[in-house]
Amino acid sequence: MSTVSYYTADGLKKLREELDHLKNVMRPKASQDIADARDKGDLSENAEYDAAKEAQGLLEMRIAKLEELHANARLIDESQLDTSKALVLSKVKIRNQANKMEMTYTLVAESEADLKAGKISVTSPIGKGLLGKSVGDIAEITVPNGKLNFEVLEISRD
Repeated sequence: MSTVSYYTADGLKKLREELDHLKNVMRPKASQDIADARDKGDLSENAEYDAAKEAQGLLEMRIAKLEELHANARLIDESQLDTSKALVLSKVKIRNQANKMEMTYTLVAESEADLKAGKISVTSPIGKGLLGKSVGDIAEITVPNGKLNFEVLEISRD
């Protein structure tokens, strides 16, 4: 049974673009690679043909996975989100209670997480710990090397 995934408009657009690229560019290229390898002679001893068929199989698996993700994708309606609590698409400014370091993260769906861009998944330990918190709350988060306490300083939407 497949699970529903939530996406922002940008995330859903990227998913569609990748799926279109795989279907319209990569699939015909894989077919052409197989045809080129087939033209080289005896298929029983043709490693190039075997490699092309293997690549096509992997491509078809990726396409099937993306089609399933797309079929179960739901667009997040940002206007319906509560701004008093940390939810998906919230920009949350937090302070580490141990070292007083301040960080700002945007909580996003797992498929859109990008730590370099300050986007963390709501399924990550920190993301899970921040969900539902309000300004002033302390989030006690269990991470692989122990427990961290973060104070929620600010919650906003972009």
